[in-house]
Formats: sequence, C-alpha cells, structure tokens
Amino acid sequence: MTSREPGRVIVLGVTAAGKIVGYAAGGGESVSSEIASGAWGSIGVFLDLSVESPSEPSAKEVLLERLRLIHERSWVGSVKLGPDGVPRLYAARNGGGYTLEALLGISPNGRAEPDFMGWEVKQYAVSNFRSYRAKSAVTLMTPEPTGGVYQDEGPEAFIRRFGYPDRNGRENRLNFGGIYDCLRTPNHLTGLRMVLSGFDNGTGQITDMNGAIMLLDPTDTVAASWTFKGLLAHWNRKHAKAAYVPSLYRTPPPEYAFGGQVLTCEETDFLLFLRAVERGQVYLDPALKLEGSEAGAISIKRRNQFRVSHSILPTLYHRHETVDLTD
Repeated sequence: MTSREPGRVIVLGVTAAGKIVGYAAGGGESVSSEIASGAWGSIGVFLDLSVESPSEPSAKEVLLERLRLIHERSWVGSVKLGPDGVPRLYAARNGGGYTLEALLGISPNGRAEPDFMGWEVKQYAVSNFRSYRAKSAVTLMTPEPTGGVYQDEGPEAFIRRFGYPDRNGRENRLNFGGIYDCLRTPNHLTGLRMVLSGFDNGTGQITDMNGAIMLLDPTDTVAASWTFKGLLAHWNRKHAKAAYVPSLYRTPPPEYAFGGQVLTCEETDFLLFLRAVERGQVYLDPALKLEGSEAGAISIKRRNQFRVSHSILPTLYHRHETVDLTD
C-alpha cells in the first residue's frame, strides 16, 4: 500500500481512556468502500463515523425526545444550574438559555464544546409559536481576540484607546460597542472598521491560513483580530451539530416556554462561515465596558460576540431541517 494509493483512508478514534488509535486501509478494503459510500455525516473536513448501536436511539433522537418533553411542560420557572448541579431561581432577563440548559442537565461553562451528546443547543426568543419568527439575532460564538492592540496591550488599553464615555452619563465608565461587519463604514463612536483578510469570496477558499477577521483604525492599525486557525478550531468544535429552539418569556414570575419546532443543522463548514462574514451576514456585536470605583479599582467586562440573523443560519451548514416535535 502506497501513500498516494487512490481510495486509501485513515480512521482515527479515541478510547474511553483518552488513547488515540488509528487504522489505515487500502483502496480495495471493505473499510474504504464503506467510508466512500457517502453514508456518513461530516464534521468540517472529517467524516463522523458513529459507533452507535442500530438498536439504540442516536444522539439526535435522544436530544429531540428530551426537547419534546420540555415543550410539553409548557411554562417553567427561569433557573440556572449551580456548581453543585442544583437549579436555582434566575431572575435576570437572559435566563432562556440557562433554563433550557438546566432542563437538559447541562451545567453552564465557558468551554468551546458542544452542550448535549455532541450537539450545541441554543434557544432564541420569538413573539409566538405560530410564526416562530426570531425577535433578535443569534449569538454564534464569543471568542476573545488573538491579535492586535487587544491581545498585545490588554483589554483595558484597548477600551481606553478605542472606547467612548457611557452614553447614559454614568461616570467613570467607558464602553466599547456597536455593530461591525465587512460592508459597513467605520463605526462613528470608535472609528474602527471590520475587514476579512486571507479569503477569496470568488472561489470560496482561504488564500492565506494566517488570515484573520480584523478591526482596523483609520491608520490601519490592528485594534483586534481573530485568526482563522483559532476560529476554525472553535467553530468546528462548537457547531458541528447544532439545534436551535424557540422560546417565549413572561413575568412575573420569570418563566419560559420552549416551542415544538426545532431547527437542526449538521455538516458545517468553516468556509461557509467565512463567506457569510465576507457578505456582512455574520457580524461582530461587542459589549465591553471598563468601570472605575471611587477607591480606584478597575473592573472590566469582556464580551466579543459574533452574531447572525436566524434566517441566515441554514446557509452555514450543508444539511438542515425543521423538526416538528408534536408530529
């Protein structure tokens, strides 16, 4: 068997103990033929070879059944799982995601890993369960910049240099916000604009693996950047399989209900993500603030979120469907 034999494949797996094992098969072997059959889904450039038993429900089936039961519960109190795994009342307005996670038994964490059996689960607010029209954009991911002033000099220096006084008049506070995409002119409050370097939209291919999404000031100084390498790893880990669940909110007390139509998306591709960035469909919506106390202490809130309209979500995947949980 030669390294360039047509049809040659290598299969990689991870044992329960964390050991990586591999098997190389020639083009004429049954393993290669099975993989070439096209029956397997993909995660980025890799095929996902499931080891689930045909007699057992798949991870997707388990998730959809759990979401069906949650839908049938109707209104539930807003909660968030604590470090001990016990749900506690959560009164803040952003409790939809925490409540759904708690109902699924998912502990909140900042790791870029899927939520439930390999699936990323996100809720989005709607006005009713008839149209299922999203009330706001969906947050795809919140990675920290890996380059520019933000990385080299730190978030505090970044906010002091490019931020602006709080627009509601709160003293000792600087903000950095606004909407940034590849089609907009520089933001009038910060002077920064977004550019995409190293991607050719005509061919839909990366031309420079050192490319990045960047925020530039009027002198083309890189204020913040996110490299393709970092974003690629984050995107393929977090969004290989995703389910988007609609929700309603009411108060008092704060409660949520989760809808019976779920959008499932599979077989993502980082190139599709970059194409949406280039078209201005995926945008940066940061919410950073720096506050100083009378005692001179400094506190910084960091949130760099990439967002997209709910209607654009299917274009970020090769396969999607809307599942009616009541059918």
